[in-house]
Amino acid sequence: MSTVLVIGAGGVSSVAVHKMAMNAGIFTDIHLASRTKSKCDSIAASVKQRTGVEISTYEIDAEEVPAMVNLIRKIGPSLVVNLALPYQDLPIMDACLEAGVDYLDTANYEPKDEAKFEYKWQWAYHDRFKEAGLMALLGSGFDPGVTSVFSMWLKKHKLKTIRQLDILDCNGGDHGQAFATNFNPEINIREVTAPARHWENGEFVETPAMGKKVEFDFEQVGPKNMYMMYHEELESLARFIPELERGRFWMTFGDQYLTHLRVLENVGMTSIEPVEFEGKKIVPLEFLKAVLPNPGSLAEGYTGKTCIGTYVTGMKDGQEKTIFIYNNCDHAETNKEVGAQAVSYTTGVPAMIAASLMLQGEWMKPGVWNMEQFDPDEFMNRLNQYGLPWHVQECDKPFEK
Repeated sequence: MSTVLVIGAGGVSSVAVHKMAMNAGIFTDIHLASRTKSKCDSIAASVKQRTGVEISTYEIDAEEVPAMVNLIRKIGPSLVVNLALPYQDLPIMDACLEAGVDYLDTANYEPKDEAKFEYKWQWAYHDRFKEAGLMALLGSGFDPGVTSVFSMWLKKHKLKTIRQLDILDCNGGDHGQAFATNFNPEINIREVTAPARHWENGEFVETPAMGKKVEFDFEQVGPKNMYMMYHEELESLARFIPELERGRFWMTFGDQYLTHLRVLENVGMTSIEPVEFEGKKIVPLEFLKAVLPNPGSLAEGYTGKTCIGTYVTGMKDGQEKTIFIYNNCDHAETNKEVGAQAVSYTTGVPAMIAASLMLQGEWMKPGVWNMEQFDPDEFMNRLNQYGLPWHVQECDKPFEK
């Protein structure tokens, strides 16, 4: 019997909880908590309607460690699955240590007042979790998460070494909105407007945000413009693939999205610096989040597919090989299954799979770990089993753009 406490009530959380309920043999008792209990209640009602499973819901401020500890002790979970905001990672980890429970998240910690995405704050918890006999698994979404597991599976089965690695994230869907983000607008816009960084010859190289654009022909989507960005899995991949010469991350954006984003940036609406308005301090980006469409509301009528994968060049038996390993996910199909668009689905399903591996003891080791540090095979099997089938394509040449 496994009791799990999920923190957060956004689109990713909704997918993860629905998929947990569909696998009640593993997740026998599911609890959901968020700052806004009504959002939890809405997810619970959908889960009940679709699966017949009852979900217990709670109101919690995840940044309040004593309150989190009390809630964890009240519920007694085997695992806390953190699907809340990245700012809340460290308080939730602190609460897990104090309450004596394992931890999982999908995105690394970032300070609220600075768009800085690094694992160092969470890696610093390794000894404390190890000494407590507890495990923390970081970055268990798609990117980060699946793309890292893709890389390690290729290294185990197809390549002896990896020289170059490019993560390609394409959303070829259409939600019909003039401007919207597919996950939390606050996090999405901070990520997109931050300077790009990529790994090259043993160090990170910084370039202007959205400064490098290339076109790529994605499977089941077609040609799309994609832009080089920084994403946290580059840090862990560079650490756990020591021979890596170059690692980059790319994401597609349409012209309409970029036009709106530039206007918002130019008038200061993407700033995270507080401004005074009618005697109150407000953060423009937080206000923008409040007026933009909720990503969870985009699912109905969303058409098209995603294509996310890892394009890798390395050596096997003295020969250089290039392989693209990827997944396609259909927005309409994920909405039909769990009432969510594919971007939420591709993050929520891996979180559920990683949680299942921890609860069943497949991935269980005291300390703080990344996805790259565990055997990839069973995780890859479960991607196929639970709705994210993957494909391996041998390519003629390295990704040299």
